[in-house]
Amino acid sequence: MYDLKITGGTLVDGTGAEPRRADVAVKDGVIVAVGPDLAGEAAETIDATDRLVTPGFVDIHTHYDGQATWDSQLEPSASHGVTTVVTGNCGVGFAPVRPGKEEWLIQLMEGVEDIPGAALAEGITWGWERFTEFLDVLDTRSWAMDVGTQIPHGAVRGYVMGEAGARNEPATADDSAAMAEHVREAIEAGALGFSTSRTLAHLAKDGEPVPGTFAEREELFALGRAIADGGGGVFEVAQGGLTMLDRGTTTEEMGWMADLAEETGQPLAFMVLQTDTDPNLWQDVFERFDKLLERGIPMRAQVAARPFGMLVGLQTNHPFAKRPTYQALAHLPLAEQLEQLTRPSVRDAILTEADGPLNPDNPFDGIGPFLSMMTDKMFPLGTPPNYEPLADASLGALAAAAGNDALTATYEAMLADEGKAMFMLPLFNYADGNHDAIREMLLHPGSVSSLGDAGAHCGMICDASIPTYLLTHWARDRSRGAGIDLAQAVHLQTQRTAELYGLGDRGVVEQGRKADLNVIDFGVLALSQPELIHDLPAGGRRLVQYASGYDATIVSGVVTRRNDVDTGARPGRLLRGRR
Repeated sequence: MYDLKITGGTLVDGTGAEPRRADVAVKDGVIVAVGPDLAGEAAETIDATDRLVTPGFVDIHTHYDGQATWDSQLEPSASHGVTTVVTGNCGVGFAPVRPGKEEWLIQLMEGVEDIPGAALAEGITWGWERFTEFLDVLDTRSWAMDVGTQIPHGAVRGYVMGEAGARNEPATADDSAAMAEHVREAIEAGALGFSTSRTLAHLAKDGEPVPGTFAEREELFALGRAIADGGGGVFEVAQGGLTMLDRGTTTEEMGWMADLAEETGQPLAFMVLQTDTDPNLWQDVFERFDKLLERGIPMRAQVAARPFGMLVGLQTNHPFAKRPTYQALAHLPLAEQLEQLTRPSVRDAILTEADGPLNPDNPFDGIGPFLSMMTDKMFPLGTPPNYEPLADASLGALAAAAGNDALTATYEAMLADEGKAMFMLPLFNYADGNHDAIREMLLHPGSVSSLGDAGAHCGMICDASIPTYLLTHWARDRSRGAGIDLAQAVHLQTQRTAELYGLGDRGVVEQGRKADLNVIDFGVLALSQPELIHDLPAGGRRLVQYASGYDATIVSGVVTRRNDVDTGARPGRLLRGRR
């Protein structure tokens, strides 16, 4: 008897092959049969008639490093069909750590990834020093999905070099050798890779660039060789030149990245975004990338499936946050704020006064003046959310068409929906005002769908929903240009992402693979509007975005979500090493 049988569904198997009618049978957490009209009884049968059956989604760019120590569900990823996550990206994480230096790592993560420090301080259950001990602690936990992790450069540098490492002083040969030993040991113990950041966009809470930002070639190569020596894994990098304010360009960084990947034979994953200052630079990157792939160099480009930026609103960030009259109201509950903000006298005061003094310890404190100049790029998100709006739908354009002042119109708009209205501000991947460049990047044979940052940027974005967006927008709903074939959209977030991290036991629905599966009502699958909740430890806030249309999500043959509701089952385990 099977443990589980899914019958009558349209199978999209993750390989990119055409969908087909097939049943799927599961025993002991493994897919044991795939085919039409499978015979045999099962302890549980799921009728998937008129439904899609896909592999579970593999999200390789998350920041659940702290959350995984206190949260077994790992929302919002759990609500988007994700059955495997990889953490430890962008050179930040919580191991190794010197006793007494925990707060430094918290502030590093808070600055780079906008995760509330108070939540991390209260929520993380420490109990490790070396990275191997961190893995041992994670090994005692279970989740609604499998969790793999990488060893981060920032933590390693701080552990080995102390203050000199934290302040980005050059590493000596002995320093590099000591760091390499940590990386080798971590890979041997099951880390899926090593991560580093070289972009000036990644700053600790004190404004210092992430340790490793200016690492020299000798240091980087010592760490890359350690990955190979430990048994292999991914070298993940947020490279210099990533943003419009950065030093250098991605094409310049590709020299050392290609040399490292070629020498070690290990996959190197870098990031590609379209910027407004040079909208066609990504094409130059891919032109050079093509030549590297022709030489067989194992590199992959991490790309985002939708515009990359921030959500603006009364509850998140907005142009009036530092104006004294608003500051006096900021502590109030949302309903009470709204009551005050709708008063003409309060509105007039906020619109006419200057910003108050900035907090030098908060790098985002001065964002109000920036946002006040960006009304032509702020778009009402709406319900259902629209991530590909026309230019004339921006707050600035709508105000101009009505003969109104843009900032006044922005003020009024952010009070809509009981103060919960959200506006998309695309800082990357929207220079052309459409998704055509995103589509081309996604479909490049060297790309992986990534950069959702699940668990991070808690008060700015919620791109953990990208797996659902690949299906709703790209495979079904896009009207402003070509979409993406359903089979390819599934492939991009299953087999393609799993293979990069050597997770050959998942990402495809076939006999012998791990029984990580989704049953999806494709016709009704939908994203909700992002919302702000306060459920992190210490009352910390975060943006979440849920989905509807997942009949079932299955991890190791166990149903973890049924009809978009968590079942309480926790079959997810720590991933140790490639398989």
